[in-house]
Amino acid sequence: MLKPAAHELNTPASRLRWLYPIALAAVVIFASGRSQVAAPAVGHFDKIAHFAIFGLLATLVARCPGVYRFRYAIVAVSCFGIADELRQSFTPGRYVELADWVADTAGAVVAVTLYAFWPWYRRLLEFPLFRLRRPVPQAPQASPENVLSTDPVNKPVSAPTG
Repeated sequence: MLKPAAHELNTPASRLRWLYPIALAAVVIFASGRSQVAAPAVGHFDKIAHFAIFGLLATLVARCPGVYRFRYAIVAVSCFGIADELRQSFTPGRYVELADWVADTAGAVVAVTLYAFWPWYRRLLEFPLFRLRRPVPQAPQASPENVLSTDPVNKPVSAPTG
């Protein structure tokens, strides 16, 4: 992955890209700090949720400016998964589960690999949902001072003198 130029890292749009992974990480921290999390009664649903959420988180981190290699996003999200599991051990009614961390890391690896090597998936994720409309430049308006009168044959007509 090419490194962006220094001026590209300091734009409001590039800094805004960090908002999404930070917001998702905050939601994960909030949800994992609860004693009970509402989930459907589907077998291993929690592993599927870990896989999907941490895969999305890794993809969001990989898209951020300053992340030059996709493996850094995978390692960062995997470490966040370990920290989240350890933090859960302090929550009453929750416990550390190695399978959750494996699902976190597997989701990160699969999602970032798809993002890196499947152009269709990358275009889908990079598609702007809200496009800012740029104003269309208007042609200068004609005023009586700068308009030259013409006759039907496109010859200039001189103003009458006298």
